[in-house]
Amino acid sequence: MAEDLRGKVIALFDVDGTLTPARLQASPEMMETLKKLRTKITIGVVGGSDLEKQKEQLGSNVLDLVDYSFPENGLMAFHNGKQFHAQSFKDYLGEDRLKEFINFTLHYIADLDIPKKRGTFIEFRMGMLNVSPIGRNCSHEERNEFEKYDKEHGVRAKMVKVLEEKFGDKFNLKFSIGGQISFDVFPKGWDKTYALQHVSQFTEIHFFGDKTMPGGNDYEIYTSPKVTHPHHVNSPADTLRLLNEIWLSK
Repeated sequence: MAEDLRGKVIALFDVDGTLTPARLQASPEMMETLKKLRTKITIGVVGGSDLEKQKEQLGSNVLDLVDYSFPENGLMAFHNGKQFHAQSFKDYLGEDRLKEFINFTLHYIADLDIPKKRGTFIEFRMGMLNVSPIGRNCSHEERNEFEKYDKEHGVRAKMVKVLEEKFGDKFNLKFSIGGQISFDVFPKGWDKTYALQHVSQFTEIHFFGDKTMPGGNDYEIYTSPKVTHPHHVNSPADTLRLLNEIWLSK
């Protein structure tokens, strides 16, 4: 039965807040659970971060841990440890438009009055830009402080609104708030649903994510009609509970 299910059923997981606490490593319990789950169904991870960050959180052998790995929303795609797809944000946008967007964004952050700023305000990735008002070089404590401040003052939501109005239609860009300190910028259609083209052969597609509200970076894939079983989770503990209920306790 397990062999039959592996060919028919796939479970895709967001990383931050779903498999791991934000930007931290997965627990030994989570790693062991994923190994057990993989004997029953096909599993994959789909996240906005690059492969190196997936390795930091899920282990250097992440490509061996799962059947499919989709860093950067599947713009880079791996199956059984081998890359089979890549797409470039830089090639899509072009240098002139990319420079215009980056210049405007850095000016906006320079004028932003928030309690703390650190460094790496824009991280350039293969398939997107990641923008952080506080800067990705902040400490874990500062990350938590900004998340709390952002919930009260809507720093990221306000910034996204400005960028959407200026560049959304002009450059065909979409903006997605995720994690604690940043948001992603990518061409429309290059959200996490992009990864679904690589798993269309499965008749049952499950997705587990925490940022499933409108504007969250799991929203598009969570609401996609291609995902037959969407699951909202509030934490990695919630994910473990669901996995045991659906597959592992049977």
